[in-house]
Amino acid sequence: MSVEFLEWLQGTPLALYVGETWFPLVESLHVIAIAIVAGTIFLVDTRLLGLVSTKLPFTYVSERLLPWTWGAFAASVLTGVLMFIGNAVSYYENTPFRVKMLLLALAGLNMLFFQGVTFRSVAEWDLARPPAAARAAGLISITLWCGVIGFGRWIGFAS
Repeated sequence: MSVEFLEWLQGTPLALYVGETWFPLVESLHVIAIAIVAGTIFLVDTRLLGLVSTKLPFTYVSERLLPWTWGAFAASVLTGVLMFIGNAVSYYENTPFRVKMLLLALAGLNMLFFQGVTFRSVAEWDLARPPAAARAAGLISITLWCGVIGFGRWIGFAS
């Protein structure tokens, strides 16, 4: 991504308006959305690990929580983009920001692998202990999302 494009982006009327007027609200909404994303994902992942809701089918837990996850994720993407455009050059050059984006991509790949491979056999383990691949996906997910949150928090402290 070119610095010229990033400079143009942070100079747009929307970026200037958000940066000058709405940044505290946008940042607060971003934190709330991430809390909902992480909270719902952690509940699903801890079910995969066999730590909570073990008497409930995995599909029951995931079907009820994942709509909240996706809604909050959409809100976090929107608020994240709004925060990014206000200071695009600085964020783009910020190492914790780059690590956060990498961890988000890895979390997405973990989820895609789980949904495309491991989840196909859910009927066999829905009420039982999930297989090792499902437990691994849950542990990887929790680890990656902790990293996303940690590096996201670190962004403001790195220059």
